[in-house]
Amino acid sequence: MTIPHRTINLHHLAEEAVTGAIGRGLTVATAESLTAGMLAAVLADTPGASGMLQGGVVSYQNAVKTDVLGVPRDLLDTVGAVDGRVAEAMAEGARRICGADIGVSTTGVAGPEPHGGKDVGSVYIGVATADGSTSYGYSFEGNRPEIRSQACAAALERLLEALVSASYRE
Repeated sequence: MTIPHRTINLHHLAEEAVTGAIGRGLTVATAESLTAGMLAAVLADTPGASGMLQGGVVSYQNAVKTDVLGVPRDLLDTVGAVDGRVAEAMAEGARRICGADIGVSTTGVAGPEPHGGKDVGSVYIGVATADGSTSYGYSFEGNRPEIRSQACAAALERLLEALVSASYRE
């Protein structure tokens, strides 16, 4: 889906995510390429985050995606780093290596140039839980910081959805 730039309150979303995870007794881990630690940082900026944030991996390079997160090298060779299946594998890797209930990942192209045949603004958010993993594709507009901020907000929104789903399974 194409989403125009909008004003985002990352700290409000992070507060909801931290409160929601703690309230449900769930832990979270991040795997970030495009956002390079922004997602983990905004969660950690929230009071109480130590009760739910297990850790995170900044996997800007493909070698980190494969060697640390376990993203299959053949997948990266076939589709590139900006792909929904890669986002899913990153989220699964973060969940596994950090021992978290939920893994959330970001991968995409912030610009200013296209990358690997993908347009600027192409973003995938991955979410992994005990029930499996899924990804969500976006096409954001704006400059590099705006796209990264929108990706972070989308990851927080998807985390909130995963937390709500988890509460219905309990």
